[in-house]
Amino acid sequence: FILSDTDTSMANTLRRIMIAEVPTLAIDLVEFHENTTVLNDEYIAHRLGLVPIRYQPPESVRGLDCHGAFLPHRECVCYERCPRCSVEFELDVDFDTVNPTRSEEEAMAPLTVTSQDLVSNNESVMPAHFLSDDEAEDAQDRGIAIVKIGPGQRLKFKAIARMGISKEHAKWCPVAVATYRFSPVITINEDQVATLSLDEKEELVNACPDRILELNEEGNIVAAEDAEHMATFTEDLYYAQQAMKKRPEDEDFVSVVQSKDRFLFSVEGTGAMDAENKNR
Repeated sequence: FILSDTDTSMANTLRRIMIAEVPTLAIDLVEFHENTTVLNDEYIAHRLGLVPIRYQPPESVRGLDCHGAFLPHRECVCYERCPRCSVEFELDVDFDTVNPTRSEEEAMAPLTVTSQDLVSNNESVMPAHFLSDDEAEDAQDRGIAIVKIGPGQRLKFKAIARMGISKEHAKWCPVAVATYRFSPVITINEDQVATLSLDEKEELVNACPDRILELNEEGNIVAAEDAEHMATFTEDLYYAQQAMKKRPEDEDFVSVVQSKDRFLFSVEGTGAMDAENKNR
């Protein structure tokens, strides 16, 4: 998205809020009943904490902000936990029970316990197994891998998810990436460009690896349609212009400078909520 008519202090404040102060759900407590896997309890509990938990009511197709649906567990008046401040997940996978239902080829391999095996007591809350439907179609696993088990091994536990912010712990961070950069301002000097031949114009257009320039039907240099988002490295364009100038003091054919009040944000979510809900 684009943030405009402001300065870097506001842009950086928004970025830091998206990273550290947007509340999400994450597994905060794990009660193990049986664990005969190769990983100890603490290791599995840590992996479970990093599984993104998505709040998505049945009537919605998007992951929503959970702030209005749950209370922080420290502010809830319940004794230990309740549906207002927590969500329970249960998992019980026994290799010897599941293996007879697998194909002969799969039966020879370890069984991967994934986030799909977590059963929630709240129909609106579930693990974010994949970021998108396309990722789900291309993936080899059924979800986020937790541990692999073999013959005679079983994993059974109850996990409690609570609402929090990543200022307290990174497992509550709703974004994997939140960055911004200055929007480029591309100015074409028509008078200077008119002094170039068609071959020189083509050379100038091809000099920039980001392809922010193009020739129109009249043979004039214009900014590409998506030049604002593509312009990241324009140093080659600068040196190509210097070589084409008849005199060093001549003005540039094309100038690319950073805007001081317009920023291009790039936000990638973890799956806990859709990206557009993080900056509301």
